[in-house]
Amino acid sequence: MLKPNMNYGNLKESYLFYGISQKINEFLEKNPGEKLLRMGIGDVSLPLCEEVIKALHTAVDDQSERARFHGYMPECGAPFLRNTIAAHYNKRGVAVTENEVFISSGASDELGDILDLFDRSSSALVIEPAYPAYVDANVMAGRRILHISSGEENGFLPEPDKNVCADIIYICSPNNPTGAVYDRSGLKKWVDFANESGSVIIFDAAYEAFIEDDSLPRSIFEISEAKTCAIEICSLSKTAGFTGTRLGYTVIPEDLTRSGMNLNGMWVRNRTTKTNGVSYIIQKGGAAVFTAEGQKQIKASIAYYKENAKIIMRALDKLGITYFGGRNAPYVWMKCPFGMTSWEFFDCMLNNIKIVGTPGSGFGSCGEGFFRFSSFGTREDTAEAASRMLTFLKQ
Repeated sequence: MLKPNMNYGNLKESYLFYGISQKINEFLEKNPGEKLLRMGIGDVSLPLCEEVIKALHTAVDDQSERARFHGYMPECGAPFLRNTIAAHYNKRGVAVTENEVFISSGASDELGDILDLFDRSSSALVIEPAYPAYVDANVMAGRRILHISSGEENGFLPEPDKNVCADIIYICSPNNPTGAVYDRSGLKKWVDFANESGSVIIFDAAYEAFIEDDSLPRSIFEISEAKTCAIEICSLSKTAGFTGTRLGYTVIPEDLTRSGMNLNGMWVRNRTTKTNGVSYIIQKGGAAVFTAEGQKQIKASIAYYKENAKIIMRALDKLGITYFGGRNAPYVWMKCPFGMTSWEFFDCMLNNIKIVGTPGSGFGSCGEGFFRFSSFGTREDTAEAASRMLTFLKQ
């Protein structure tokens, strides 16, 4: 008789964002026609920029002519896009080669797929609060998971603990959900720790484009000796609005080896075995992001979202509520008022002023008592949400 993967039985009852959607659906069934201000899930509200749209149209036209038609793409990514991304890193002073760049269908997919590189007996270290997929993907694989809690006392940026060591280390900077960003000194401590212990860091850089402080690293490969201990996973979802088109990239250094195995070469074999590559049309759109005009246009979109974050922060300042993030990240991580738990505050916002955010406890136990607001909504909805909070919470 077939035995399913019994590790699924060890997962929490529901994935965080699925649980939120269930609560929203229940509310709308009881209150049909009500408009909710959705500041929970980090989906973007601005369309793809003009430069990307032009490239997508051209790529579609290419598929209509035999001379320009493209079928299966190289599994690791089209050379034109791999080379473009490597050049983007090099312009920022980070030495990356085309062969170290792998094109993916998005960071979320890649965060799960990349675990194929590691034996199931390996352990994973998650710094919490954390994107819940880090934990769930490893639970599904049956891995032992260790947790390091962070909080106000360390600005949600804990340092390594030699008593808590694992084979895989997850670092997200800027962090989802807290918005905290490691400086070079803090990130160097983790790089040294990983090299000393033989661990591999999975560095989630999905929000690097939101960093406005030039003194802060946007890539782990800005840190010396990171190429012998780290893999970087990036996304165009929030950077360039590709949530609906799905495109990301992963950097695996050719110098990264463990137990005599080269992880870059292993990933080439994995991709050529398990994928047929990302579509030509989407990759052409992705390449347009890295042109001079594309960069100008996506930075305008990022500035729009950053202004949304400022609107939220100004409201919280007036209310005297403690919060983190917002400046170098698209999320505002606020402390729940009146001693509420995070789910109590979620219900309070939903039922009283029709605002949806994300309960902090969904990102780990140390997220209890906090609440995440996304700045990816429209300007009108963000301003309205801030106004409703000011009026309601003052009472």
